[in-house]
Amino acid sequence: MHDILKKYLSKYISLSDEDFNSIAVLIEIRKFEKKQKLISSGETENYLNLVVKGLVRKYFLKGREEKVTYIAKENHLINSAASFLSGSPSIYFVEAIEPTTVISITKNNLEKLYDSSHTIERLGRIILTALYTQKEKQEYDQIRLTIRERFIQFMKNNSDLLQRVPQKHLASYLNIKPETFSRMKHLMRKKRVTDE
Repeated sequence: MHDILKKYLSKYISLSDEDFNSIAVLIEIRKFEKKQKLISSGETENYLNLVVKGLVRKYFLKGREEKVTYIAKENHLINSAASFLSGSPSIYFVEAIEPTTVISITKNNLEKLYDSSHTIERLGRIILTALYTQKEKQEYDQIRLTIRERFIQFMKNNSDLLQRVPQKHLASYLNIKPETFSRMKHLMRKKRVTDE
């Protein structure tokens, strides 16, 4: 597990063995069954999670409808960010789609690390910047791209999720009606067959 964490963090910054070891002693390995919640709406988020194995979705309820805002696969971070950062109750549910293993750190332990090392504090800033940039691009694409363009872009970047994530969750994430998602998936399969 430490190797996976080291590889993930090294994408952002080069850590000394001392800095990495100070992180390694404060992490927890947590396992969740399919459909088990990492956090429910109304609870306060205490963990930042790196998905090591499995899939996790983040969603909120609009009436009875589940609105998926994020799907995290291996090597992606997930939590209820506003709750984690502010200490307020979460408006989101975070739930395992598959049996899932995450590397987690509590908010208190993360703050301790920031206080103990400028390098780790800088690492946190770099990761937060990357996540914020990614989120803004996603929001922009939701408005700018047509339904068809959103679908094609998602399939190009995440074709593996088509087999792993229930179609209704993918449709919700892309803000597409399930029947439209199904039709587009069928058309893409048909196109692939005719292209071959």
